[in-house]
Amino acid sequence: MSNQSSRPLPQHPPFSGMGGRPGGPGGPGGFQMKAEKPRDFKGTMGKLFKYISEYKLPVIIVIVFAVASTAFAIAGPKILGKATTKLFEGIMGKIAGTGSGVDFSYIGKIILVLVGLYLLSSLFTYIQGWVMSSVSMKITYRFRKDISEKINRMPLKYFDGTNHGEVLSRVTNDVDAVSQTLNQNLTQIITSVITVIGVMIMMFTINWLMTLVTLLIIPIAFIIIMVIIKRSQRYFKQQQDSLGNVNGHVEEMYGGHNIMKAFNGEAKSSEKFDGYNNTLFGSAWKSQFFSGMMMPLMFFIGNLGYVAVSVFGGWLTIQGKIAIGDILAFILYVRAFTQPISQLANISNVLQQTAAAAERVFEFLGEAEEIPDTSTPVKLDSISGNIEFKNVYFGYNPDQIIIKGFSVKVKPGQKIAIVGPTGAGKTTIVKLLMRFYDVNDGTILVEGHNIKDFSRYDLRKMFGMVLQETWLYNDTILENIRYSSWDATDEEVFENAKAAHVDNFVHALPNGYNLVLNEESTNLSQGQKQLITIARAILANPKILILDEATSAVDTRTELLIQKAMDNLMKNRTSFVIAHRLSTIRNADLILVMNNGDIVEQGKHEELLAKGGFYANLYNSQFEIKSENTFQG
Repeated sequence: MSNQSSRPLPQHPPFSGMGGRPGGPGGPGGFQMKAEKPRDFKGTMGKLFKYISEYKLPVIIVIVFAVASTAFAIAGPKILGKATTKLFEGIMGKIAGTGSGVDFSYIGKIILVLVGLYLLSSLFTYIQGWVMSSVSMKITYRFRKDISEKINRMPLKYFDGTNHGEVLSRVTNDVDAVSQTLNQNLTQIITSVITVIGVMIMMFTINWLMTLVTLLIIPIAFIIIMVIIKRSQRYFKQQQDSLGNVNGHVEEMYGGHNIMKAFNGEAKSSEKFDGYNNTLFGSAWKSQFFSGMMMPLMFFIGNLGYVAVSVFGGWLTIQGKIAIGDILAFILYVRAFTQPISQLANISNVLQQTAAAAERVFEFLGEAEEIPDTSTPVKLDSISGNIEFKNVYFGYNPDQIIIKGFSVKVKPGQKIAIVGPTGAGKTTIVKLLMRFYDVNDGTILVEGHNIKDFSRYDLRKMFGMVLQETWLYNDTILENIRYSSWDATDEEVFENAKAAHVDNFVHALPNGYNLVLNEESTNLSQGQKQLITIARAILANPKILILDEATSAVDTRTELLIQKAMDNLMKNRTSFVIAHRLSTIRNADLILVMNNGDIVEQGKHEELLAKGGFYANLYNSQFEIKSENTFQG
């Protein structure tokens, strides 16, 4: 899965100065690297807002409370300035002997008003954050639910041509990126805009000349921000690429550490890692250096604003055109003014990244789905296992047909072996039978009915399958076997495990059938894992069996045991056995010999050997190889 470089912007309280997070992948103050840009920003955001529109009332509540919270906080400095002015006038009057001193009653009332305003501001901030978190989590839940349901409707062709990590990245990283933006950046956009507008209004109400002086820092700040971001983005991009190389190398070496050690590859691996790590170090410190310059420079610019306000405000105070408390209020507003500007500059970049992530999610949700099941599916009371392929043509790509005019009739209870060289189309036949793919032409009949007339659920319920690649999930051995029949009792699981010879080794494992299978704690051989999948197929008690190289990972002794179990299981059941080791299918009722998508021969083992054709050549070549290996051993 791809790593996301985005991180949520911090929630700053109003007028907290220009402080931000001290550093990180995005740099201080929340400045992040340039994200992947969407191809259709407007269209993607429109789709995203359709998702959000289902929660109009909560979003309106968020906006109202965000506006109220910011407005209350903005009003604070000006009110505080009045208290400062009153305090200054009282002290100066006392010194001059013309007044009665400081009016603490007036100041006390102002303090109470300020406390009330800031409490309300904090309360409203909490409420809008809580409501927005709820909305974002609901939207995230819906995204993941829609993706999960979409996955079940996707054709197998999509997953054959798409990296699994890419699909997982959309479910996790991309959805998380959208969720973080909704949860934090949406309200931050509102509060930042309101803060900038509100602070400007409040400054203009105090003194328009001082406001114009303050606004001079905006173009300076933006120029510095753009220059630093432009320089740092290149190194952030290099940092993410280098980090991916480091992670990929570590994952490869960890996953294949036995092979690496067997071929004495430690030194080469370390050398390669050092190269990736040095590249990462170089790009990382440069990106952090440039982004680390952001806050000191912004502090410097902010301090210039403070100096200008203080000097110019002092001069205006001497002229009697502004009160001393208004200078304090102005300084607080200047502190509050620069931070939301910085945040808005960064949020525009975050929105690009969010749109790119949302676009990937919507692209997946818009992928072509399987042909829908028929609205009037066939329901069979009983299944005997009668199957027929009638002039079937198929290609994974329409312009590259690999199955050409395939026809065969399979009687109930027959054991059909499908053999041939790699790429002959053996497994493709099985995929068509279970309707993982639909044929380009021709028909496949089960019990005289076109398989398209069944629902996929009912069709696949007829089959039991054991593949060459074992699939076991993170649960106990007991539950892995029970996966094919959830209502099976423990006793039924044990009985079928014995038939698959799982019981022979499971008691030697810690916790026996209750051993939880995972890569870290399980020390099962590949053959033992295959036996568990065979037990799973036996438990399903299907009418039709598909065994795709089911014993390829099993040793010869275990293979003989499995063959006996399979022979008993396949009695009175139609079975399709795909095999490379031809010695395992000599007792098949019918052997289909495939080459380049065509059935070049068919018959029983002895008949095909007697013909001396393609099958005989395959069989004899395996026998010769086996003899040579035995002689060399």
